[in-house]
Amino acid sequence: MKQTRVLIVDDHRLFAEMLAERLSMTPDLMILPVAHDIAGLLAAAEKGRPDVVVLDMMLGPISGLSALERLVEICPEARIIFLTASDDLTLLVQAVRLGAVGWVPKRVGADRLIQVIRSVAQGGGFVPSRLLADLLRRLTSGDEMAEAESRLATLTQRERQVLTCMVEGLGRSEIAEQLGVSVNTARTHTQNLLAKLDVHSGLEAISLAMRAGLRPTMAASST
Repeated sequence: MKQTRVLIVDDHRLFAEMLAERLSMTPDLMILPVAHDIAGLLAAAEKGRPDVVVLDMMLGPISGLSALERLVEICPEARIIFLTASDDLTLLVQAVRLGAVGWVPKRVGADRLIQVIRSVAQGGGFVPSRLLADLLRRLTSGDEMAEAESRLATLTQRERQVLTCMVEGLGRSEIAEQLGVSVNTARTHTQNLLAKLDVHSGLEAISLAMRAGLRPTMAASST
């Protein structure tokens, strides 16, 4: 069984250690030593190369957003989840734009957090449904259609089909089935289109597609 390497970062030491102990009971998760501040985060990320980082929004006086910017520089392959007590939409928008792929309320149970960790490790994302519509509205606002269309023009036909499926809300395996390709091929196309669009997550790619006027059609098909 391939384990997902998880780094927990929270300045509340007892909470972080209890969460680490709970998650370590899950066989497919490998919990790295917890970090409590930005220095510990960067050192642990560089040494442990986590697949998923569960990050608090505040690390003492330092914003988790500042920590995220530094983390993306040294460990760009890591998938970032904010585990936070905040429902601040502005913070959520900033987090997504900086590369976060998950926003999990601290009040959720450990089982739900484990589900989110598994999902983002496989290329998915998570935002509470009560925040998702407002998040997409904020991300797609402004007179940015021309710039978004220009970026989408760099995609191949297949990559655009994959992006359309993402706008439809399809997951990786569903995209593969829809287009008649393997899951690995769908993953490769997704990674390529994220790189071409210069975005950090599927949610950002969907936002960009919607700014360009791309809407769900379910017309993507195998070619």
